[in-house]
Amino acid sequence: MDTSPVLLSAPRYVLGEIEEPYTAVQDLAARVAQFAIPMAPESWGWGSFFRTEGTLVDLAVASGNVTLDASGAARDTVDGLIICTSSFPRSVDDHAGFLGSVLDGLGLTKVAFAGGVTLNRCNNLLAALHMARCLVSSGSHRLILVVAADRVVDEAARLEKFALFSDGAASCLVGAEEQGSDSFEVLASASAQDPTVLGVRDEIDSRLAIAVNDELERTTGVSPEKVTALLPANLVRPLTTLKERQAGFTPAQLRLGNVERIGHCFANDPVINLADLVASGEGEIDGLYLLASSVPGARHGVLLRKVS
Repeated sequence: MDTSPVLLSAPRYVLGEIEEPYTAVQDLAARVAQFAIPMAPESWGWGSFFRTEGTLVDLAVASGNVTLDASGAARDTVDGLIICTSSFPRSVDDHAGFLGSVLDGLGLTKVAFAGGVTLNRCNNLLAALHMARCLVSSGSHRLILVVAADRVVDEAARLEKFALFSDGAASCLVGAEEQGSDSFEVLASASAQDPTVLGVRDEIDSRLAIAVNDELERTTGVSPEKVTALLPANLVRPLTTLKERQAGFTPAQLRLGNVERIGHCFANDPVINLADLVASGEGEIDGLYLLASSVPGARHGVLLRKVS
């Protein structure tokens, strides 16, 4: 049973160092024809994308250091690290070097637990936040850095029917105390899954979002209409708007400004959108913010209350 409060602090992110317009997508016209969709950038929300010539380690370290610096937390107080990506090194022989490079780049010398989260596709970061919440609330760890990093490997896949992808990383601290001035209490986290459609590429099911909403409300008493803002994945506008409205959210609750500005940065989007909300000054004390992400067959949600 959860007994201790859990705080999420210093949400931050970095993007690929090269910004390009959607028109720079490799073989754009052929890709659009392949999907049998109109060339309608304003309707889909195609704007800019960011790509990197660096590595996943470069992205993870850059974002993690921004979070640590912003929080003011001493490196030797971090006792846990969770790394999320869709592209861990293929060979198990390379895993130790990958982890070691991230730890060295972040200057983390007292991490007693380190783990990797994958298999959840663009829900990886929210799945990791659920894990971190459980580790902290149980009392087994005091301060965990959660960082996600991904990049497009094949430029031919930069544009998918459901999103225009950017390279980048996002991170935050999950701990038993506030770290710095941008902190949120993690009220609850929940997930729902339907194994029968996990392999169906285009089937995002709003019923799973409703199930997550119901579990969050059962745990916290917060119903969808009480949520100050929903911070979703930056998929194409029509898809996100339709599915989140079917889940019970209003257009006024949706924060979709990064669809055009950044595009879909894999699992990083909800934390990127949270960081931008903080930076804009929109976040209000005691405001309720839902980080949410759906993929075919699964939905994850993390409900936050702003405390500083």
